[in-house]
Amino acid sequence: MNVLTVLLAAAAVVATALAVHFARRGGATPDAVPSTSSSADPGPASAAADPDSGAAAPGPEAAGDASPAAVEEHLMLERFRAVAEQLELAVVVWDGVGDEVYRNPVAGAMAASRDSQVLVAAAIEELRDDALAGRTVRRDVDLFGPPAASFVVLASPFPSGLPGAMAVVEDRSLQRRTETVRRDFVANISHELKTPIGALGLLAETLRDEPDADVVRRLADRMVTEADRIARTVDDLLELSAIEFGEDTDFEDLDARSLIGEAISRLGPAPAQARVDVEVDVPVDLILHGDRRQLVSALFNLLDNAVKYSPEESDVVVRASLAERTATEMVAGTSGGPPTEQQMVTITVADHGIGVGRRDLDRIFERFYRVDRARSRRTGGTGLGLAIVRHVASNHGGEVLVESTEGVGTTFSLVLPVARPGRSATPTAGGPS
Repeated sequence: MNVLTVLLAAAAVVATALAVHFARRGGATPDAVPSTSSSADPGPASAAADPDSGAAAPGPEAAGDASPAAVEEHLMLERFRAVAEQLELAVVVWDGVGDEVYRNPVAGAMAASRDSQVLVAAAIEELRDDALAGRTVRRDVDLFGPPAASFVVLASPFPSGLPGAMAVVEDRSLQRRTETVRRDFVANISHELKTPIGALGLLAETLRDEPDADVVRRLADRMVTEADRIARTVDDLLELSAIEFGEDTDFEDLDARSLIGEAISRLGPAPAQARVDVEVDVPVDLILHGDRRQLVSALFNLLDNAVKYSPEESDVVVRASLAERTATEMVAGTSGGPPTEQQMVTITVADHGIGVGRRDLDRIFERFYRVDRARSRRTGGTGLGLAIVRHVASNHGGEVLVESTEGVGTTFSLVLPVARPGRSATPTAGGPS
């Protein structure tokens, strides 16, 4: 049973309580029910017994009406309101003539919104007449963003002939996004492995009957290339899995220059072959706290992408700086708790490459997602590098940000916590000079 069904079942109970409550009040209309969460809330004390007299304290009901049944009905209504106001779903209730008698804070925010969520609020109002006419209606509202979002609006009459109707809005953006990522992952991993495996099969068949030694050598070289492509994909998948689940982490205080130098050394001859210069501008003795293997992997993937997507005779610049940031400024942080100010190290990798389009910025950290699939095949990328970077940032209580302009370049910023007080760095040879 999904959430909407449960809420509609609960609405039937609430509607019954409302009907009985207002009937006992002599036919008063439900307009007295608060329509927003900002209305006065008498709280539990309004129905509590007076310790001296033993009589129930008056609630919002008419003076003198202190019967146990009236107190219980009032408490039921207050409980419903308290629960509805804690829901992540939007809830709107109308009486029999279509006047709104209740709207929880989530629904109120949609009505007051000036962005695309106003379309959801409009859908609620459009479905009201159908619900009041006794029909249960549903509408999917997809917002293209950014960020993209998906909502389900369900409007239904109260059962058993009770007057009125209600609408419930469920935000299914995360569910839709998860389904898309899962579908893309299965399709992409199948493609990534099937293509080189198929190439290996064709090359082997050709090689089997080829008498020319030079052709055999070229085919063998191509087979090695395809085998390496499969190996890189599998290695990246294993690394992503280990980083995602935080396996074998060893946090320590690390020198930023040492980490960047190790990441650059992993590039090997790639920058020279691509005729791209890698420049480093990092202060001496800049320390951060983290897992060396994960951080080197994240920096390597950022640098590898920058080199691959940069034009010849251009440069990739790596910078690092120290700044005070608060938890509320963090986008992908995992520290939680109240906002606290702390020192963060920001490492940026900037290139002058092809850039990333606005529509792709929300998805570039997904597994196997590529902005330019044809170019990725030529450069040998697996499409897992930025997914690894995102998980490394999350594991360290940090974040990764991206700014890009097509045809101008891209800048990735890896924001990480500094070393804890009283600890010393663990320098490693090979840092950039």
